[in-house]
Amino acid sequence: MRLLVVEDDSRLLMQLDAFLRQSGFSVDLADNGEHGLFLIQEYPYDLAIIDIGLPKIDGLELIQQARKNHVNCPILILTARDRWQEKVEGLDSGADDYLTKPFHNEELLARVKAHIRRSSGQSNPLIEKGPLVLDTRAEEVKVNDISIDLTAYEYKVLEYLALNPDKIVSKTELTEHIYDQDFDLDSNVIEVFIGRLRKKLDPQNSFNPIETMRGRGYRLNRHL
Repeated sequence: MRLLVVEDDSRLLMQLDAFLRQSGFSVDLADNGEHGLFLIQEYPYDLAIIDIGLPKIDGLELIQQARKNHVNCPILILTARDRWQEKVEGLDSGADDYLTKPFHNEELLARVKAHIRRSSGQSNPLIEKGPLVLDTRAEEVKVNDISIDLTAYEYKVLEYLALNPDKIVSKTELTEHIYDQDFDLDSNVIEVFIGRLRKKLDPQNSFNPIETMRGRGYRLNRHL
């Protein structure tokens, strides 16, 4: 999953970058509202984390402009302001949630994951598709109650497909959501990951967990 973090405190920005990457996300960074507005309108994010007190364009205006331009990803506000009126302003501007500084990284992570699930219509952290069970909290995968050992990127590919169960997902879209901006979008690495996933999840070819839609992309098998 791909996140945008807009924060003008350079120390906090680097801390969030390191923590979120360690937690398995691809992360783009901006240290002012103008750059943040450009990025959120230019790239497909699964969630944005935005500070309110930003230079050039403040966080509330950034969110308002993004929503006016049909940016629909979940937005989580970071704020050092604890007055309830300012929190209401943030939610009214188009944000989905807020977190008051200082905060615990574990709470931030839990909220990020919950909003990404809900934006995909999946409130339960356990995604069950036939014999396949994906635990998005623990980032664990089981088939017929047997744990499957996946690499970080194999898990990211499977999780994105699971959170978009009825959608045909192109290789380009998968790449955009699991890698950073400068990754080679023409790479065949997604095909490699899909092939590995099939072998690990379904070595006997018994339930075909991932369908290939020729010329269009991939989809989790809707008949599971």
